[in-house]
Amino acid sequence: MDNLSSENDTLIRYREDEPVDHAAVTVDSFLDQSSASAVRVEPGDDARELLPHLERLALVEVNFPAFGDGRGYSSAQILREAGYEGELRAVGDVIVDQVAYMRRCGFDAFDPDAPLNEADLETALSRWPEVYQPAADKRTPIWSKRHA
Repeated sequence: MDNLSSENDTLIRYREDEPVDHAAVTVDSFLDQSSASAVRVEPGDDARELLPHLERLALVEVNFPAFGDGRGYSSAQILREAGYEGELRAVGDVIVDQVAYMRRCGFDAFDPDAPLNEADLETALSRWPEVYQPAADKRTPIWSKRHA
């Protein structure tokens, strides 16, 4: 884990490349600009609109305005399944209980409204070492290990 501590003490990344500061444009604005390389997906935005532009994106932020709003999981899955390899950052009301599921959907960076306890985060990410379904995180499902 690469914990960044610049002016933003809450940014947590699981990537080796340099971070993009933040996405200042919405999906609608991004589609109207030819030079933007970062976009913020809000609940209700259709992430599929970004698919023709994946090669120019360095960062996609997905906003979670409330921890119970799960639409961002679908946006992440859509982008990763379409081949997006840039940084996918969950922002907003991100809580430690959700991070492991967000990682499975393809998020590799987190910028929560409130800092996450690092020990709790590591516990959450290591709690279940095996998975049952293939997902964006590319972990090998346990059933395929049994039948190798």
